[in-house]
Amino acid sequence: MNLPPGFRFFPTDEELVVHFLHRKASLLPCHPDVIPDLDLYPYDPWDLPGKALGEGRQWYFYSRKTQDRVTSNGYWGSMGIDESIYTSSTHKKVGIKKYLTFYLGDSQTNWVMQEYSLPDSSSSSSRSSKRSSRASSSSKPDYSKWVICRVYEQNCSEEEEDDGTELSCLDEVFLSLDDLDEVSLP
Repeated sequence: MNLPPGFRFFPTDEELVVHFLHRKASLLPCHPDVIPDLDLYPYDPWDLPGKALGEGRQWYFYSRKTQDRVTSNGYWGSMGIDESIYTSSTHKKVGIKKYLTFYLGDSQTNWVMQEYSLPDSSSSSSRSSKRSSRASSSSKPDYSKWVICRVYEQNCSEEEEDDGTELSCLDEVFLSLDDLDEVSLP
């Protein structure tokens, strides 16, 4: 990407849906084109650096909406959390954010995906216009099925202990070494 020095990408949920996803679904150009298209599901989350727009330890990309979220080593499972996204000015519902976590077999990892989609009412109007244009050009993809994904690895320091204090990853390693002292070796 040809972006100016110092460029930072920290969009709000509303900005991701209104300024990026809605434009993609409506077949409108987005300048600068900073979010790449990526078929997510062949890739494990640790393979994303270099394939998607990265800002810090977060990666952004467009992908096709699908129920099959399986990679070669695991799968993305729903956390059961869906949030509606509203505009700050009119409080109109403009999108939905779904949370997923990556599993290796039966083990949950620290990898999290936020999947942004348009509400059904927004995509249905673009679907009807697509039906009429489909007769003239059947090779055009249906852009109303696009989502924006934000993938990141949740740090262990972000998790809170019962007393509310946060531990760094290094602190947790040292605490686990203390537990080894209590184990008697043969």
